[in-house]
Amino acid sequence: MNRIWTRTNRSLAPLAALIAMVVPAACGGTSDSSGGGGGGDSTKLTLVAYSTPEEAYKELIPAFNKTPEGKGVSFDQSYASSGEQSRAVEGGLPADVVEFSLEPDITRLVDAGLVDEDWNQNEYDGFVTDSVVVFMVRKGNPTNIKTWDDLIKDDVEVLEPNPFTSGGAKWNIMAAYGAQLEQGKTEDEAKDYLAKLFDHVPVLDKSARESLQTFSSGKGDVLLGYENEAILAQQQGEEVDYIVPDETLLIENPIAVVNESEEPEKSKAFVDFLHTPGAQEIFVGKGYRPVVDGVPGADGFPTPAKLFEIDKFGGWGAVNDTFFEPEKGVIAEIFKSQGKSTASG
Repeated sequence: MNRIWTRTNRSLAPLAALIAMVVPAACGGTSDSSGGGGGGDSTKLTLVAYSTPEEAYKELIPAFNKTPEGKGVSFDQSYASSGEQSRAVEGGLPADVVEFSLEPDITRLVDAGLVDEDWNQNEYDGFVTDSVVVFMVRKGNPTNIKTWDDLIKDDVEVLEPNPFTSGGAKWNIMAAYGAQLEQGKTEDEAKDYLAKLFDHVPVLDKSARESLQTFSSGKGDVLLGYENEAILAQQQGEEVDYIVPDETLLIENPIAVVNESEEPEKSKAFVDFLHTPGAQEIFVGKGYRPVVDGVPGADGFPTPAKLFEIDKFGGWGAVNDTFFEPEKGVIAEIFKSQGKSTASG
């Protein structure tokens, strides 16, 4: 549990603005970013990522271009739901660097021979950012949402992405489930809570970013999501507040170089850059908790009273088998009973 304390006892630097709309193309939004100036040979890398860190990369890529390793490097970028992006790369979508919401979406590419098995053998365990699951609510919290029990009160609408497409949704669900266990409930009672929770979910968007857009449009009373999404929404001027519940889950976001990259050295240099204090400070400025010690001004993120990790449930392998198997998993059974879709595409 030491990693929880070293990664979460941190603070926010001043924040910049949020959100460009995802532009649909192929299996995700894509954009071009020209590399740094100067002469010499140019290099283009393709970054395929889950939906939420798009705004951070608008600052991270120019910062990388200012380094000797990043000079002359430009990027093709693709952003969409984590599971969708992982399956797209497995299916042939070109990529040099992948950043996903959760480890199993990297593991899929390891199993496909596209990412080396030792991708996480570094001091950061392969992760590039952390966050926690929070409740995003309307400004002033008109429905008085404070605890997990408040989410299942009469007339409360909860927005939550579809866990069969969104990695963020899986984090949210396991936070909800684990919170019940932390409160002393049995596993069956915790599963029953999940069923009650999804009774309050009127729409299942594909990604965390799409759910934020739905919430911003006026739908729902509370949005389950990443702390960094809530912080950025506030900085964008959205009329929202957020609550860090006493019981919540540490989110860990992995990054890796694709072993079929034609520019492996430049790709690794970019990943290494993202773990520098300067790059981590940019992530902090977008609301992410850093994975690197000593990031300036990063000592004020609140540490929830009962913060737990995915290992509490046996790790992602066990979690996916038990909860997210699309035919017989806990969530699939709940969805079937409520007429919700388990389709992943």
